[in-house]
Amino acid sequence: MSIADPSTVLEPSSMPDFVETDYIKDVTARSLGYINAGFPLHLRGISGTGKTTLAIHIASKLGRPMVLIHGDDEFSTSDLVGDEHGYSFRKVRDNFIHSVLKTEEDMRKQWVDNRLTLACKHGFTLVYDEFTRSRPEANNVLLSVLQEKLLDLPTTNYNGSNYVKVHDNFTAIFTSNPEEYAGVHRSQDALRDRMVTLDLDYFDKETEINIVHNKSGLGHGDAAKIVCIVRDLRDSNVFEFAPTVRGSLMIAKTVRTLNRQVSGNDETFVQICTDILSSETSRIGSRSNKKRVQKILMELIDKYCSQKGKNNVEGYTQARVLES
Repeated sequence: MSIADPSTVLEPSSMPDFVETDYIKDVTARSLGYINAGFPLHLRGISGTGKTTLAIHIASKLGRPMVLIHGDDEFSTSDLVGDEHGYSFRKVRDNFIHSVLKTEEDMRKQWVDNRLTLACKHGFTLVYDEFTRSRPEANNVLLSVLQEKLLDLPTTNYNGSNYVKVHDNFTAIFTSNPEEYAGVHRSQDALRDRMVTLDLDYFDKETEINIVHNKSGLGHGDAAKIVCIVRDLRDSNVFEFAPTVRGSLMIAKTVRTLNRQVSGNDETFVQICTDILSSETSRIGSRSNKKRVQKILMELIDKYCSQKGKNNVEGYTQARVLES
């Protein structure tokens, strides 16, 4: 029996710049509670809500090796459980009696485990990222894994059996985007019924500011200004797509790299905001959308980057320091 490439097994750990606010701690604690009670976990939410990062963070808290799978429309069941690849060949030559020559030849297909089988067999944590991007029929094999704790294999070459008993330490964490997203399939009701689903929304303001500050290296005050601008733009509800913390992070990293000022007087900063947020809020990138973004942006930059806005942001950050 061959085992899948060991490089498919990871040791999960939170990144050094991982932000752990009260919101993150709450989601993590609830998730670990459901997992310890024996249920698979499903983190569902729109793009930019940190589903994958949270899933890996939760996996790191379990203290076991992790197997990561990314959903794909081209997946079949064999991409999850494994398949027969190549052959093993055995030849025996018996010439014990010099006048008699006896030979035996045996050739068998070689079974190779894939990541789901590996996780089930050894009790690893499975993180199935955006599992609804795989077609539902490819995920049918998960039904018996999550309920009966048996993995059904399409071969009898696995120690003479079609079944693998799922290890007691096996844990499954799933993530998915809303069904209306392009390339996302509707998951089976039976599969969704077997897991506990947590619906994730945008991060709170404190978490977003700390994410931008930690990951970009920009000062806390400047990070707060950028986050406030993006959040207010998101709350305006006048665009096709709402900007996320990714937009804030792109702006902050670019500003720091170019050594620009987070100010309405810095034309490069204004252009960076316009370029990133006009593309993030529209699929077609129309000129009218760019003008609309620029108009609202100028109002928000004046609101948060002027002296009055600076006082408002500083008041917020100081309040957070006092609370902590």
